[in-house]
Amino acid sequence: MLVHFRLTTPAELTDEVVELLLGCEWATNLTLERGASLRPEGDLVGCDVAREKVGSVIDDLRELGLHREGGIVLMTPTGTPFEAADRIEAAAPGHPDDAVIWDAVEAQAEAGAVPTVSYVVFMVIAVALASIAVITDSAVLVVGAMVVGPEFSAVAAASAGVALWRMDLFARGMRLLVFSFAFAIAVVAVAALGAYALGFIEPDDVVRARPNTGFIWHPDVWSVVVALLAGAAGALALALSKTATMVGVFISVTTVPAAGNLALGIALWQRSEIWGSLGQLGLNIGCMVVAGAVVLVLMRVGWVRLTTWSERFFGRQSDLSGHPGAGAR
Repeated sequence: MLVHFRLTTPAELTDEVVELLLGCEWATNLTLERGASLRPEGDLVGCDVAREKVGSVIDDLRELGLHREGGIVLMTPTGTPFEAADRIEAAAPGHPDDAVIWDAVEAQAEAGAVPTVSYVVFMVIAVALASIAVITDSAVLVVGAMVVGPEFSAVAAASAGVALWRMDLFARGMRLLVFSFAFAIAVVAVAALGAYALGFIEPDDVVRARPNTGFIWHPDVWSVVVALLAGAAGALALALSKTATMVGVFISVTTVPAAGNLALGIALWQRSEIWGSLGQLGLNIGCMVVAGAVVLVLMRVGWVRLTTWSERFFGRQSDLSGHPGAGAR
């Protein structure tokens, strides 16, 4: 797996950048277009780098000052069907699936902490779905509300803020969580009051026995375990860019369902539901942030050593797979 670098370089830095990339055995397809950049004025350099070494190449480019004087853009190709790609991946230690690009992690975390209108709208819809799930005692709707809920991006931002020692990022992630949940709960609570006034719902819809959805407001030791595991899995998926895995995180923790139950509890003033839902919501968010931060800190400290040991112990996966051209590596 390769990552394409698109570099905008001032003329005075171009030769140093090209020399740096020519010296990298894990880089290929190096191109140079003199005078191709108009803003900022300078040259355009492109190359493909083995994913495992992207972070070190970015560090070297920063040492040259390119991040201040020019531009660094990363792109992931959908396919690299040529032999040189296999050779440079073999030259880079580790496996591309285990590579962590911390600049990309930070960029994703920054994006996850932005309070966009779409984020809040998704949160309102998710909490509304969760409240309907409570009324109808529908486990299917609970899962649907979990999938729609956007909260994990803010949880990931808060966790990354701790791991990257960016307390401003942590604060923005937590602020977005508090604001979005509070706003969505208020909106759904007002809607529930209207439904109650029209006779669509009754207090018994919330307090009755609910075998399929009663768990969403009963925090217990398993709530803690699940939230910790989900936070750890989500942080790992964030660091390794495993978006499919993050979907599994969305549907494993009852944050949004607890918020939907809380909105109904407030609207119908059912105190046991309110306190139980608040406990579940706070516990899940707190455990996910803590577990995510711990995983990311541990990855920053020892992930490279762990993947290097794994490669030495198990051998390179590419060498064992029988991939065409493996013998030429």
